[in-house]
Amino acid sequence: MSQAAIQNSSATTANAEFDVELRQVCKLFNNETVVRGVDLGIRRGEFFSILGPSGCGKTTTLRLIAGFDTPSAGEVLIQGRRMNAMPPYRRPVNTVFQSYALFSHLTAWENVAFGLRLQKHTKAEIQQRVDEALKLVKMDGFAKRFPAQLSGGQQQRVALARALVNRPTVLLLDEPLGALDLKLRKEMQVELANLHRELALTFVMVTHDQEEALCLSDRIAVMNQGIIEQIDTPERIYQQPKTPFVADFIGDTNLFHGKIEGFYPTTLWVVTETGLKVKAKQPEAGNTLTSGTVVLSVRPETVQLSLTPCNDDRNCFEGRLQDVMYLGTHVHFQVQLLSGDRLTVMRSNSPTNLPSADTPIYVSWSAQDCLALPL
Repeated sequence: MSQAAIQNSSATTANAEFDVELRQVCKLFNNETVVRGVDLGIRRGEFFSILGPSGCGKTTTLRLIAGFDTPSAGEVLIQGRRMNAMPPYRRPVNTVFQSYALFSHLTAWENVAFGLRLQKHTKAEIQQRVDEALKLVKMDGFAKRFPAQLSGGQQQRVALARALVNRPTVLLLDEPLGALDLKLRKEMQVELANLHRELALTFVMVTHDQEEALCLSDRIAVMNQGIIEQIDTPERIYQQPKTPFVADFIGDTNLFHGKIEGFYPTTLWVVTETGLKVKAKQPEAGNTLTSGTVVLSVRPETVQLSLTPCNDDRNCFEGRLQDVMYLGTHVHFQVQLLSGDRLTVMRSNSPTNLPSADTPIYVSWSAQDCLALPL
């Protein structure tokens, strides 16, 4: 399948900025609201991920786009057209599932051709499009094999080819790599990124894997209990989370609850529940905090360890080393502060002489690495 063919098949109406829009979409199951007033716009040609824990509503949101579920309220639009009552087979989208959903009695080639045959395409066109789709996912040499003769990664490639052969406007990916082992998942992440660049299609992926979303996405929507807490680029999601949930869910972080005791144009003084006096940076312009309760977020990689107290204006607290977790490229340290707080510190793997558990050790971080989030 050529890039031009894919692009021609996904020509949009009226040069709309968004290929997919959800406007105040809600979904109820048995009187329980699982999607709560979701608003989002997915731009044409972007790789957009919906990220969140199990039960947050992300898969239901994808099913609403695909047409497998109907919204209880709100609108679903694709290329500017309202899709609420449109059945899945008439929407310009295709879905790739975690379970692959391949027909076990059909070869890889026949699985990819299945939809085209239902649509009554000519034999010549089916042959050409299936061959191109299999070549695109590097499975042209496995066309005659049955699913049971393919590895998990190969089956996932066939599932991708089957979705792409219909030339959708939007490709929906429902936990597409969740059934693969770690090494194969990493390889398929690269393949997905390459496919997205080559085809310039709109990809919408649902995942609970933070690293997967961060490395693949142009933008990420973080969901929690049926609502979207933040939509942003991977960099801003990680470095500038807008809520305590986003800070805690994306990557590792140390969280402290406290009250603002003083403020300056760019910094805050916060006293935590355990009595630590912490200097933090103000949120971005327009969100200045002056009072109230906040959550402080400190990423483990920004914390320094020392055997001596700090001699500058960094936040610095005494503790005792509790645990050391070797992770290959990095080492995680657990430090128990005298206040009772436990702090995770992440350092690159390098030879170091660690103190014994009863030896004083000092942790420190700058105010610029301490983000204050209002509750």
